[in-house]
Amino acid sequence: MSSISLSNVTKTFGDANIIKGVNLSIDDGELVVFVGPSGCGKSTLLRLISGLEEITSGQIHLDEKRVDHLSASSRDIAMVFQSYALYPHMTVAENIGFPLKMAGKSRAEIQAKTHEIGTILQLLPLFDRTPKQLSGGQRQRVAIGRALARDPQIILLDEPLSNLDAALRVDMRMELARLHRDLKATMIYVTHDQVEAMTMADRIVVLRDGIVEQVGSPLELYLTPVNQFVAGFIGSPRMNFWSATTDENGDLVVPSGTALSLPRKLAAHQPVTVGVRPEHLVLAADDGMSALQGTVLSVEHLGSDTFVQLHCGFGDPAQSDINVRFAGIVPVRIGERVNLSVATPDNWHIFDAEGLRVEKAT
Repeated sequence: MSSISLSNVTKTFGDANIIKGVNLSIDDGELVVFVGPSGCGKSTLLRLISGLEEITSGQIHLDEKRVDHLSASSRDIAMVFQSYALYPHMTVAENIGFPLKMAGKSRAEIQAKTHEIGTILQLLPLFDRTPKQLSGGQRQRVAIGRALARDPQIILLDEPLSNLDAALRVDMRMELARLHRDLKATMIYVTHDQVEAMTMADRIVVLRDGIVEQVGSPLELYLTPVNQFVAGFIGSPRMNFWSATTDENGDLVVPSGTALSLPRKLAAHQPVTVGVRPEHLVLAADDGMSALQGTVLSVEHLGSDTFVQLHCGFGDPAQSDINVRFAGIVPVRIGERVNLSVATPDNWHIFDAEGLRVEKAT
């Protein structure tokens, strides 16, 4: 497998500037996931790497070799698409072996390689079936097997699980993670589902409007998002945000009016946006200990978690309804008034007027 690097890569379609100067390095054997909202450029970036689209400017290297001027077939990169694109008249074995047949390999070589891939992907019992006789998850494994047949340097996957139902997505997610560990392959995976990104990735690349907002491990993005966009995108349910300020002592004044002394002081009299993840809010004993108070609007009991929506009735109407995720079963009722505090002071995320993370002063 290979490493890959992008240097100031851009892509325009007419007057539309889609990819805006992306710089990125992916190490040999990494599984890197591109995430972001629809239209952010993640699939376009994948197509630029594969050679299916030409870059407008910049450079792409595989190891030390520059490849942005090469055709897709010359880059030694395999791509798995959202649609399975299997040949309906071919068996599973024939679909997997087709790239080798096109490359002029001998029948013995094709049989040996397809058997190896069939063993890895647990497809051997299905080798004589055609695609119409397979489930969605089985078809996706065949598409992955066909991509692996040529021993590519890089494997690209463009939302490969989006056509599957929820339970099958979980199973296939685990299979892809196992496959990556077994093959030690360099993989780039595109998804709009941040749960897939958090559970599979060695590193996540968060994109917005053709710009890389942050690159890091799943926990780095979860614990220390660089800006409000990343903070709101990573995590489910999404982070709650409120407008707030600081007092003359550099303490955070939360919407309830309580001044919270954080481990490290903020600049005095500074307008900020504060964020707290739903899972970091806990029930407080009384008003004096609470950071927020609200009236319960809805309750979802899932057994392992209880999801609660509260109306707090302060400031911006868009910020007045918040989500809380309690662990286990919590006996709250619709219409009940509850007090909330934050589990630990480090669970407050603070952003300036431009949405950038505020580093607390000592």
